[in-house]
Amino acid sequence: MSFQGFEKADFDVFKIDGLDERMEALKSQIRPKLEQLGHHFAPTLSNIAGEEMHYHVAKHARRMKNPPKDTWVAFASNPRGYKMLPHFQIGLWETHVFIWFAVIYEAPEKESIGNKLEKDLDSIFARTPKNFFWSGDHMKPEATMHGELSKEDLLSMFKRLQTVKKAEILCGLNIPREEAVKISGEEMLSKIEFVFKETLPLYKMA
Repeated sequence: MSFQGFEKADFDVFKIDGLDERMEALKSQIRPKLEQLGHHFAPTLSNIAGEEMHYHVAKHARRMKNPPKDTWVAFASNPRGYKMLPHFQIGLWETHVFIWFAVIYEAPEKESIGNKLEKDLDSIFARTPKNFFWSGDHMKPEATMHGELSKEDLLSMFKRLQTVKKAEILCGLNIPREEAVKISGEEMLSKIEFVFKETLPLYKMA
């Protein structure tokens, strides 16, 4: 079955109270779509990245009490995991769809990656689309639009990645739920592919 896009019921999963109840809805409502996106984009990313990319659908297996506030599928070059590596993500919060290039706090090469980003600051600042977003924490839904950042703001994020243990860097597109539910499956696939291609230089650099 082809990807049909996201609908109101997908976002409403995150309104369900209780860990077991929300997880059951997440598995039945959202996870099949993340699996579809994984199957679709793993070959695409393998092609453009020049190395085999594997997809990993979030399982939220360690949660014992608090229900997940977001969920995702991640893509990385390691078949066993993605958190230690620069990677790509597609996922949902209750408020929006996110499409990210990401380096999160588990990545051991964060300092080196931050240094490379800092050295290429001018190019990154110039080429990043103004409607893209930057985030320093994948656990929070908030992010800042590139068009609202100064070069010094971006430099500060890159320096923080080098010096702060919990620091992260994410770049990509957030699509509000009100907009996302109106987008067809094909259009959503096109948007995701566009984001991956636009952030590929960051992945290559990392």
